[in-house]
Formats: sequence, C-alpha cells, structure tokens
Amino acid sequence: MVNKTGFTGDFWGGTAAMLVALPSAIAFGVIVYASIGGNYGAYGAVAGIVGVAAVGIVAALLGGTKQLISAPSAPAAAVLSAFCIEFVSRGYGGDTIFVMVMLVALGAGLIQILFGIAGLGRLIKYMPFPVVSGYLSGVGLYIIASQAPKFLGLPEGMDFWSGAGNLFTWEWQSIAVGTATIVAMLYAERIVRYVPAVIAALVVGIATYFLLGLADPSLYRPDNHFLIGSIGGSGVCDFFDALKGRFEMLPQLSWNDAAVLLLPALTLAALLSIDTLKTCVIVDSMTHSYHDSNRELIAQGSANSVSALIGGMPGSGTMGATMLNLSAGASTPRSGIVAGLMAVIAFWMLGSYIAWIPVAVLSGILMVIGVRMIDRRSIRLLRNTKTALDFIIIATVAAIAVSVSLIVAAGVGLALAVILYIVQQIGMSVVYRRIDGSDTRSKIVRNRQEEEILRESGDMFSLYELHGTLFFGTANQLYSVLRSDLADKKYIIIDMKRVQTVDITAAHILLQIKDILHEKDGYLILCRLPHKLPTGDDLEIFFNQVGLLKHMSPIKVFDDLDDAIEWVEEKIICENREVEKTESLLPLGHFDFFKGRHADTLEEIEALVQSRSFRAGEVIFSAGDLGGELFLIRRGLVRIMLPMSEKKSIHLNTLGQGNFFGEFSFLEGSPQYTGAVAGSDTDVYVISREAFEQFSQRHKKASFYFMRSIAAVLAERLRSASAELGEEYNV
Repeated sequence: MVNKTGFTGDFWGGTAAMLVALPSAIAFGVIVYASIGGNYGAYGAVAGIVGVAAVGIVAALLGGTKQLISAPSAPAAAVLSAFCIEFVSRGYGGDTIFVMVMLVALGAGLIQILFGIAGLGRLIKYMPFPVVSGYLSGVGLYIIASQAPKFLGLPEGMDFWSGAGNLFTWEWQSIAVGTATIVAMLYAERIVRYVPAVIAALVVGIATYFLLGLADPSLYRPDNHFLIGSIGGSGVCDFFDALKGRFEMLPQLSWNDAAVLLLPALTLAALLSIDTLKTCVIVDSMTHSYHDSNRELIAQGSANSVSALIGGMPGSGTMGATMLNLSAGASTPRSGIVAGLMAVIAFWMLGSYIAWIPVAVLSGILMVIGVRMIDRRSIRLLRNTKTALDFIIIATVAAIAVSVSLIVAAGVGLALAVILYIVQQIGMSVVYRRIDGSDTRSKIVRNRQEEEILRESGDMFSLYELHGTLFFGTANQLYSVLRSDLADKKYIIIDMKRVQTVDITAAHILLQIKDILHEKDGYLILCRLPHKLPTGDDLEIFFNQVGLLKHMSPIKVFDDLDDAIEWVEEKIICENREVEKTESLLPLGHFDFFKGRHADTLEEIEALVQSRSFRAGEVIFSAGDLGGELFLIRRGLVRIMLPMSEKKSIHLNTLGQGNFFGEFSFLEGSPQYTGAVAGSDTDVYVISREAFEQFSQRHKKASFYFMRSIAAVLAERLRSASAELGEEYNV
C-alpha cells in the first residue's frame, strides 16, 4: 500500500522543486543556445524544460539518494556556452555547433557512467576545495559577464566592454525589466515566504515588461528583440523538427570534429559529478542517510545521456530544488519523478508561451545565480599566510575561467592543487622525534657492568620516529636530518609506525643510509613497519620488492621497538665487554636476598627451593595462573608480558640473571596478573609462599631482610617506570 502522507509530501515536494528548477533551466538553455546565434535561443528554452523532465525522471529512477532533485545546472550552462562561443569564433556554422552540443552532453553522460562503473565516485567528491571553489567562482563570473550585455540590451554580437562606454547602445526597457527581476530575486522571499524566489522573479520580470508595454506598444510585437522568440512557428512541434534535423546532420561531422569534443565532455562530466555528489553529501547530513556515490554517477550519466538524445540540457543534483523538496516533506525518489512529470506538463501547456519570455528576465535571474556562485568567503583566506596559497589557486582558476576558457581553468586548477599539496608535504618534517641512544633504554633489567657499558657507549646509536608521507619531496629531508648521525653513529633505528606512504625514492634513500652504515660495520634497524598502509600495501613486502631487505644485508627488522633497542644494546655490550664469558648458573648465595647469610641458613633455604629449566620461547606462567611462587633467575632472560586482549600483549620488561619475578602473586597469594616467557634458555629457583612461611617462622630476621630486599627492588622498578612515562609524555 502507498503511504498517503508520504505520497502527498513527495507530490508537493516534487512540484515545488519543479517550480524552482524550471525557470533556471530555461535560462540555462537560453544562455547556451543563444550563444550559437539565430533563433536557437528559443530552442534553448525548450531544451531546458526537456532537461528538467528527462534528467529529473531518469536520475530519480536509477539513483539511490531519495530526496535528490536533478535538473540542468549552472556548470553545464557555463561549459556548453563557452564551448559554443569558442567554436563560433573558429568559424563553425550554427547547425554544426547545434549538433556538437548534443554530442558533448551525450559524451559527458557516458563518461559519468564509466566513472561510476570504475568506482571513481569516492574520489571525485574529494576534489580539492580550492579547485572547486575557484572553478565555480569562475563559472559565476562567466555567467555574469555573458549576461551583462543582455541585461543592458546591447545589440547582438556586441560584448560588454564594447558597449559599456557607449550609453546610446543601452536599452532602458531591458535595464528596467532586468533590474525588477534582480530585486525580486533578492528580496521576494522576505515578503512572500511560500513562493520560491526564482518564481517570484520570473513573474515580476514578465509583469514589469508588459507594464512597460503600456508606454512602449512596440514591446507587444512578438518579433521584437527583447523577447526569446518562437523557434519556428508552431511551438512544440518545431522543437521535435529541430531535434530530428540534429540527427540528420550527424553524418556530416568528421572524425576531427568529434575528437575536439572529448575534452569538453570530460570537463563537463567531472563538474556535473562534483556538483551532484556535493549535493548528495549535504542531503546525507540532513536526513542521516548514506548515498552510494558510484550508483549516483551511473544514474546521473544515464539521465544526461537520455536528455541529450531527446534534445534536453544536461544537469546534476541541484542544491536549491533539493532543499525545497526536503522542506516540503518529500521522503522517496517519487518526488524527483513528480518534478520531471510536472515539467512535461509545463512543456505541453507553456510551450507556445515561451516565445513571450523577456530575455532580460532570464539575464537577471542568471546574474543573481552567478553572484551567488562566487565564493566571497574565500577572501578571508588572505588573513592567514598558511591559507594564502589556497586563495591564489581560487583566484587564478576563476581568472582563467573568465579570460581564457573554463576547460583550461579546470586543468590549471588541478595542476596548482597538486603543486600546493607537494609544497605543503615538503614543508612538513617527517621526523616526529629523535632520541639519542644515551637517553633511551630497552626494558631489559641489566647488571651494573652492562649499565656502565651502556652509559659510556650508548651514544653509538640514535632512534628516529617518523610520521607522515615519505616520498620524493621529503626523502632528501630525511637524509639531511640523518647526515650528522651517519658520521659518528654505528646504529640507526628508524621507527615507522606512524608512516602513511612510502615511494621508491624514499626506499632508495634508505638503501643509501644502509650502505653508509655498512662501511663502518654498522646496521640500519627498521621497526614497526605497517603491514597495512592507508593504500592497502604492506611496507615490509614493498621493501622486499625494491631490494632493501636482502638476505645477509646489514639491516634488521623488528616488530617491536623495544626489541630493536635491546638488540642494539646487546651489540654494544658485546663489543665493549673486555672478556666474553659464558653465563654460568648463579648459586643461591649470590642472590642479593641471601648474601651474608650463615651457611646453615642457606642450606635450609636450599632445601625449600625448587630448580626448574625452560627452553627459549617457553611460557613460564600466564596471566591468571594460580601460583603464589617467586622465581629467581639463575641464568638466561625472562620477558614479562602484560596481556591487553586475547591476541595482544605489552612487553613490560626483560629480566636477566640475578633478578626475580612473580613477586605480586608470591606476596599477595593472588593469581598472576602478568605472563612470563623465557627469552632464552633459562634456569630458575622457585620459592613457594607456603615454603617461605615455614622458613620465616624459624628465621624471622632473615625473612625480614628478604622482604626488605624485595621492597627495595620494587621501589627501583617503580622509579624507572615513572621516568619512562615522563619521557613518553614529555612531563
């Protein structure tokens, strides 16, 4: 069943939208076809109506944005009128240009369909703002410049600058009608809120014209130059005769003629797509919906192709008509179909009256539309040096659009936007942070000898944390920053966690850095390589493909930053340790807990402890295990891990010979809150909570010193953790 309330909203929404779109579409059609000369201006008025019907109905049937209204738009009028003017100046005949306009519109529709099939919808709506703003401002200026002669009533063929200084060429009747139209367009909605401004302007302009006819009866002649005029004599029928003539002339076009249509068609397709998707985004924000960009492009391209084939203007999703459609209560695509059908009714009912529409009325409406298209807010960009270049792009594109051509303006705008992006990226530092090796440590807890070595020789490496885009514009910047360290450092760690993209130039720079370090038996260490960049690429696979990660190459890759620092520290310790010795099992009496204890006390303790061994990578215990045991490391390394989820854990620290772990479970009798994994082949002593309680009953003083030693180590670990957090957050 049809929801009556919904259908009613769609009907009134579509009707109101048609009333807004129709006068503008007529004006757009006239501005395009009047540029050809002769009686084509009247054909353009009918083409605008046909465009509202064809584009509106087809786009609504195929598109996915429910309340979107599609109709002939200003970008289409600007591009096609510029095309007509350019080819008139090249000496092409009016009949030939008449056919070529249809082919440009048809080509634009087909290109839009290809955009949608290729999935470019998501990309087109991210066109740089300065380019879109500058282009639309240029379109607005172009419309104003092209309509000013018609507003002044200048003779056909005379441009604004030629007639501006010659007041005798001005027609007061045209100026009066145009001025009344502009005033109504600007202020009508403040007086009559329920009548769209463009409708009020059309009515006021036509009424003004016929009132002036009382003083000048020549205005009532149907063939005077102030009116659009008839397309031939019998109205609608002659429109279809002209359309038929279009197809009959197609065989007369050469391949060279067809080739020059590609660039205008591509420009028109891009602009209509941007205009549509921009409107769709606003509809989404107001209705809490989400449109399918690619589906919408296919729908708009199909609509423009159909419109071109039946003689209508191409179009796009239009902001004004869509907003009125929403406010009238429309909720489904039926509103777009209603708008198109109402335009068909208007076509049959008003076709014979189109000839009586004053040219100055349409000029006034278009000039206001042109002014509103100019992005006046962009002037604010000059207040800030960071945005001044954006304003320059906007102004340059707008100036080229008016002085050269709209097509050239689009190409220049995109080129300037690319240059601006590169300049901005080059201006950003790719080095997020640099840390000297003497100012950072891994999480491994080392003995006094190793700590002394790292204090004296820890400056043999540097850590660089990178971010942003590594490409040809920033790769040399990275090399320049690293140059001083390459002279006196043996190890360079590069953390790439925050890197967004890397190109072949940046990879080549890393190859150079690796080779420089290799000459001094050093290493380039890469860590935290993103396995899924925003582009979808795996950075480690890319580095393999370009030859950076060759087998036996002086380069190391780590998934964890602490592992990278730990590896470098081990290399430095090994290089600076006077005598390399194999780690032997540490006796119980050599632990700080038990130093100075009597031999009989140690014998009693040894009877309470257990000896256990673990292979490298073996889990000693997991978080949540019921332990109540203290582990003393006799030999090897143990990694303490804090689980964050089922698949991810944080490496807290690495403990070596003479250290202990499991203290919280031992002291509290609670489950383990961390996990412990053997970092190498490891041997430990294990003291259970029950065994220690038995010992403490007989040796209160020894057990007191034992607990105090544990407290001292825990306090030192807490100080180290606080210092590490302070360094991480710069406090």
